[in-house]
Amino acid sequence: MGVPQTMEALRERADFIKESLQKSQIITDNMAAILGSFDHRLSALETAMRPTQIRTHSIRRAHENIDKTLKAAEVILSQFDLTRKAEAKILRGPHEDLESYLEAIDQLRSNVKFFSSNKSFKSSDGVLNHANQLLAKAISKLEEEFRQLLTNYSKPVEPDRLFECLPNSLRPSSSGSPRKHGDDSTKSPTEHQGKSLENAIYTLPTLIPPRIIPLLHDLAQQMAQAGHQQQLFRIYRDTRASVLEQSVRKLGVERLSKDDVQKMQWEVLEAKIGNWIHYMRIAVKLLFAGEKKLCDQILDGVDSLRDQCYAEVTVNSVSVLLSFGESIAKSKRSPEKLFVLLDMYEIMRELHSEIELLFGSKACIEMRDSASSLTKRLAQTAQETFCDFEEAVEKDATKTAVLDGTVHPLTSYVINYVKFLFDYQSTLKQLFQEFDASDPDAQLASVTTRIMQALQNNLDGKSKQYRDPALTQLFLMNNIHYIVRSVRRSEAKDLLGDDWVQIHRRIVQQHANQYKRVSWAKILQCHSVQGGGGIGGDGSASGISRAAVKDRFKTFNVQFEELHQRQSQWTVPDSELRESLRLAVAEVLLPAYRSFLKRFGPMIENGKNPQKYIRYTPEDLDHMMNEFFEGKTWNEQKR
Repeated sequence: MGVPQTMEALRERADFIKESLQKSQIITDNMAAILGSFDHRLSALETAMRPTQIRTHSIRRAHENIDKTLKAAEVILSQFDLTRKAEAKILRGPHEDLESYLEAIDQLRSNVKFFSSNKSFKSSDGVLNHANQLLAKAISKLEEEFRQLLTNYSKPVEPDRLFECLPNSLRPSSSGSPRKHGDDSTKSPTEHQGKSLENAIYTLPTLIPPRIIPLLHDLAQQMAQAGHQQQLFRIYRDTRASVLEQSVRKLGVERLSKDDVQKMQWEVLEAKIGNWIHYMRIAVKLLFAGEKKLCDQILDGVDSLRDQCYAEVTVNSVSVLLSFGESIAKSKRSPEKLFVLLDMYEIMRELHSEIELLFGSKACIEMRDSASSLTKRLAQTAQETFCDFEEAVEKDATKTAVLDGTVHPLTSYVINYVKFLFDYQSTLKQLFQEFDASDPDAQLASVTTRIMQALQNNLDGKSKQYRDPALTQLFLMNNIHYIVRSVRRSEAKDLLGDDWVQIHRRIVQQHANQYKRVSWAKILQCHSVQGGGGIGGDGSASGISRAAVKDRFKTFNVQFEELHQRQSQWTVPDSELRESLRLAVAEVLLPAYRSFLKRFGPMIENGKNPQKYIRYTPEDLDHMMNEFFEGKTWNEQKR
């Protein structure tokens, strides 16, 4: 009973599910039919709307094209407006407002660029022609403005203004003339002023007012951009070169030929050389350096012109300065020129690094080489003059008579010359190294030794002019003593060495001894007596008769008076040497005289007229000896 009932229930449920599924299928089919009809109606609607959509899109495209056209027209109109405004500024010229004028030129260039890239605009060619013509006119006015501005503000620099730019140590003295290179106040700057000059401050002169420089720079830039580089170059070169040359002339620099130099008196030429040294420093450190700075400022950005402009602005002025140096270096050599040649060489060496810096570009190579060539030529001429001097000292044949045996003018001249040379020690060593890489100290010592030897050789020759051999020895003693004393008191001592000094001191002593032997040996024979003993009954003493004693005293008196008269006119200028020589003579003469007087004086004193023979006491002789070597004239002796 239970199973059939259960099966029945299951059957009923299955029928119910079946019926439900059938209803669901009917509903699904109905929905599909409905949706299908919707799709058909939408397709029809879309087909109906398509023409409307196409029209709407065309209208939108038309609006966009109109907007673009209006914007393009607005840009073109604005360019026309800018061109009109630029034209108005350009027609007014650059004088009223240069900055606005330059802005107008920039605007015109922008307009030309715009219309050149918009050739589709039917009037673009006409506009371009007008703008280009206007631009050409503007640049022409700009050129004139640059010329006028540069000319109006370019003035020669007065010497006083340049002197104010120098360090205090190099400014002119109160007399108004530049301090000469060889004056005591500025003597041998390489030795005494070298260190201070290395750190000296030079103030560049104001060549053009600072407020004008930016305007000139902008004008130069515009001319270069317009392709007017050559016009810019010519205007700048002609204006600045002329002004620089005037500044150099105002200083006093002049172009002199070798013949001009040769005809000048030495004092005049020496002054001109001193001024040239001063002016070289001013030109390089102030004028050329100022021109370099100005050129770099105005032509900044125009690199193709800048170096060439500077080269051509300075070339004539550099040439005038260097030509003077060349004329001196090529002129006839003479000993007095050595120091000015060394001065000139010094200044060229001092300025070498600045010349290399200022004229370092390829465009300036000619000036750089000219300066280097002058330096070498001055060194060569100085060296040749040095050799000439050594030869001239040995061969000096001046007939200047030194009657009193004192120091010969040649000796003092050569010694002073050598002293001055030692003021140029570092310069000389540098000069030697131009031609020889060996030790410059050894070279300087060798040259100095040769000059001293040449002087001694010449003095030996001059000493032979004296007839009196005693004066010969006195002359050599005086001169070599002067040389030794001067060397000991100078820097030459360090180079020549102690051995040289000692050897020559012995030579001085040898000449002093020779003087004593030659001058006093004969008179001392008057006091020499062989044997001993007292006075005999016949009035004789030690075998010497009274007559012989009288003759001895008489001979002594005559000889001593002759020596006194002659040698009082001779001169030993060094007081220490003079006293030493007197003492050396007195130490021999007075003891011999005292001894002779003591032994034989009584023979004369007991006779008739003893004062006729015994004229002098030892004290009298000592007093008269103090008059020797004083250089007294005959009239002075008689007083």
